[in-house]
Amino acid sequence: MLGEHRYAIEVEWQGDRGEGTSHYRAYGRRHVVRAAGKTHTIEASSDRAFHGDRERWNPEELLLAALSECHMLSYLHVATRHGVVVRAYTDAATGTMVEDGRGGGAFREVTLRPRVVVADASMLTRAGEIHAEAAEKCFIAASVSFPVHHDPVTVVRD
Repeated sequence: MLGEHRYAIEVEWQGDRGEGTSHYRAYGRRHVVRAAGKTHTIEASSDRAFHGDRERWNPEELLLAALSECHMLSYLHVATRHGVVVRAYTDAATGTMVEDGRGGGAFREVTLRPRVVVADASMLTRAGEIHAEAAEKCFIAASVSFPVHHDPVTVVRD
């Protein structure tokens, strides 16, 4: 299905400690993310380095998660089209963000490290090759301005 797809979320800040944003350390960074029809909210904050709550997800982690999820879902789709039977898939993704000294910054790069378990040894080569096609199909990776590297490992199910 080709076309335009729209998404909507709601973010609610929960960090007013009684002084609002009267100064940088006066307010908390806690917030929740919701979407219509979703059972669970995402409890989030800023990164601990920016006075956030380390027990909650931060936007940088959510971006990394979105890239990892998108590649996985694209990969599973491409695997199906190429006859590669995936039995398990995990990823240990990492990303590097660099501050610019003016209060902002940007991600420099992300590396996805998918570990794919396939059903049969005859699928190993093809399973490795199709990461490139999956990367081309990932909407999130196509939307960012930094490189998204792939360092996949493929093994055969025991």
